[in-house]
Amino acid sequence: MTTIIDRLDDISNRYDALYVDLWGCVHNGLTAFPGATAALRRFRAGGGTVVLVTNSPRPRASVERQLARIGVPEDCWDAIATSGDSARAAMFRGLVGRKVWHVGQPGDSGFFEPLALLENPVEIERVELDEAEGIVCTGPFDPAADPAGMRPQFLAAKNRGLKLLCANPDIQVDRGTVREWCAGALARLYSEMGGESLYFGKPHPPIYDLARRRLSALGRDVHVSRILAIGDGLHTDIQGAMGEDIDSLFITGGLAAGDTDTAAKDGAQPDPERLRTLLQREMLSPTAAIGHLR
Repeated sequence: MTTIIDRLDDISNRYDALYVDLWGCVHNGLTAFPGATAALRRFRAGGGTVVLVTNSPRPRASVERQLARIGVPEDCWDAIATSGDSARAAMFRGLVGRKVWHVGQPGDSGFFEPLALLENPVEIERVELDEAEGIVCTGPFDPAADPAGMRPQFLAAKNRGLKLLCANPDIQVDRGTVREWCAGALARLYSEMGGESLYFGKPHPPIYDLARRRLSALGRDVHVSRILAIGDGLHTDIQGAMGEDIDSLFITGGLAAGDTDTAAKDGAQPDPERLRTLLQREMLSPTAAIGHLR
């Protein structure tokens, strides 16, 4: 039974570490949420460790710069694990070949920067689709465009047996008040068309392995029962946490704000009956829920 809580403090004493989603929980792509950053500060002040676990296709350093730019303070987190870093490691091991067709935006070029952690990484060359051995998808060419527009290229790729490496399993995010498509929507389409998509972010295991390594690097050996995952994505954050046997806190005021009737204002809470209906329909059961992280 999912419990609706008023503040993170209501349950934080049960946990030594948090795996915290970013978009929709700590910021909206444009600005930080003060209530969320204050809650994370309080958790750290009490001796807890905060690992930001994000499906961003960007390397950790790039996410860190973005957080500084939009006002997420450094003193509310300890480490960052990104889907991008997990997927990059796989790419540089040659999982989708040496010559890849990149589906994404120019700002995602950091994804192809050399990865120092790997010995003898494969040298990756970005080419056009007709020369490619595989596909690397960091996001749509146009986040506002219907993913179905990629069908012709994906059909050609599928017929050649190309694998698609998905650097961000999210289907959509809200940038401010505008909803945008993510790489996960394209990977889903490719799979529906009969192609093979490979995932590295939430809810899939590789990013949780990376998060554990980030904790270990901080000298923290935290039992799974003492970790709380926080996020607004039912089929990324919550499903992923359940798959790892990690407790979870569902932020209802993000992607599910309409389904749960959670207002945008700080302090707003979900309608209990609508929340119950949503969770039953999706067959997921987070440990707790709250309108907005605070």
